[in-house]
Amino acid sequence: MKILAFGGSNAKDSINKTLAGFAAKQFTGAEVEVLDLNDFEMPLFSTDREKHEGIPTVALRFAEKVDAADLLIISLAEHNSTYTVAFKNVFDWISRIKDRKHFGEKPVFLLATAPGPGGGKNVVAAFEARAPFSGANILQSFTLPKFKESFDAEQGIVNAEKKAEFEEKLSVVKNFFG
Repeated sequence: MKILAFGGSNAKDSINKTLAGFAAKQFTGAEVEVLDLNDFEMPLFSTDREKHEGIPTVALRFAEKVDAADLLIISLAEHNSTYTVAFKNVFDWISRIKDRKHFGEKPVFLLATAPGPGGGKNVVAAFEARAPFSGANILQSFTLPKFKESFDAEQGIVNAEKKAEFEEKLSVVKNFFG
């Protein structure tokens, strides 16, 4: 099984990239690739730019990685209750690739975390509403509030209640693949 994981942030020390990588490591024997959105930086999407310059090569490369995966693990950062500009720009560019749903009709384990008590719940709700139109089959979603208190780099999720919730949802995702 091939897993593509990424955090929806361009922060160098993205807590969402950390959470996505942690989740991906829970799939024993899987081939895992954790992307950094900084490697997919491209001009801000505009229809004028698309008309004159076409779709950036990095957007096509991102789409190829999505297409090669069996499971996407996406952990969305939340800026002002919605997607970060970094994620939204990749999302916008891949939406312009002819004859494709943005996320290739792939199963998705949707995550979010934040330093505060909301844990990214608004961005998860926004993506869950958009997913059916964007080729993302969300199997489960999970939010982790208060990241610095709830997560340890070596132990993973240390909040007992959230750990149990994560493990239950992880089990559902694993069972989807048999």
